Amino acid sequence: MNYVIEQEMGLQLLGGLTPEEFLRDYWQKKPLLIRQAVTDFPGMIDLAGLTRLAQRDDVESRLIEQRNGKWKLEHGPFNKARFNRLPDSDWTILVSNMNHLDPAMDELLQRFNFLPYTRLDDLMISWAPPGGSVGPHYDSYDVFLLQVGGQKQWQISSDDEGNFIEDAPIRVLRDFHPEQEWVLEHGDMLYLPPKYAHHGIALTSGMTWSIGFRAPRTQEIAVKFLEFLQDEICLEGMYSDPDRQPTSEPGRIDDEFVASITAMLQKVQWDESTIRRFVGRYFTEPKPHVFFTPPARELDFDDFAEQLACHGIRLDSKSQLLFEGEQFYLNGEELDCEPECHPALQQLAHQRRLDAGNYDDALQELLYEQYQLGYLHPAS
Repeated sequence: MNYVIEQEMGLQLLGGLTPEEFLRDYWQKKPLLIRQAVTDFPGMIDLAGLTRLAQRDDVESRLIEQRNGKWKLEHGPFNKARFNRLPDSDWTILVSNMNHLDPAMDELLQRFNFLPYTRLDDLMISWAPPGGSVGPHYDSYDVFLLQVGGQKQWQISSDDEGNFIEDAPIRVLRDFHPEQEWVLEHGDMLYLPPKYAHHGIALTSGMTWSIGFRAPRTQEIAVKFLEFLQDEICLEGMYSDPDRQPTSEPGRIDDEFVASITAMLQKVQWDESTIRRFVGRYFTEPKPHVFFTPPARELDFDDFAEQLACHGIRLDSKSQLLFEGEQFYLNGEELDCEPECHPALQQLAHQRRLDAGNYDDALQELLYEQYQLGYLHPAS
């Protein structure tokens, strides 16, 4: 795509703001309503297509209904007949990770790449008839809410954190005091910082495309890091107590024993390089439900090299390639690559595709191995 066109699209996406202005004035600070943020949708999906996806067992989907003032939640996969029993109003179907399922959705998600891929998470679609809603709530992460077809009323509040209905199957605020209100139409988008309460109600049938950002909790990071250390540390020695004295209280854990265990655990240490490797692996590791499919008709090496030279390659939509310094990480693993491969791999990490060209043998062999795993594909 032409660079000037990309710049114009970026300004439109943020309501005329540059990414620098948006990050400085709004990101994680205050909401922003953007009229006609997107007018050139790369692809569309209708309710029939969305419900077909919700019937698959490899797709995360939910159905939320409000009946007689009470909330009901169902998780997919769904039977086709389930959708035939739905009323004309007051329900919402949600399908997560649409960027993994539809190349057009992945293309739209990449328009937000003024933020690093360590933060950019997924695109979720919710479809609702009139009255459809998931209730007043807040998210713990930043989100862009893009209206696609139909009209939706959004109310927001900055001071309604907490106070959820205890017995509801979804996180719905008991008390909600809206401070601002808008009606979004096709192409309009609302940005909300974390923990900004919001309530959307469909006025006419339509979709919300939610672009969400990854914000792991400190507890999650700590637990995952300790799991990572299991394979990193190698401590020598074993417990010993050559100066042990007889005890008259065999059931007591004595102070000397605790001190010895403390000394053993204090040998568990890490440095910045350990954390850097953890970050690379953790933030490229696929989600638990993600699986890669090797090519059904695998190209031999020579044919793959010809495809690379003529058409280039692209990362699978589920793949995540990041780098730090001279180390590259792909789908939770470190890549063993020669220095001459680094410029091309950096391009692939940034643009998620590699232009056609004649590349050296080391890069071709590395890319072919990832192709065989289903991590990338010929661009054609």
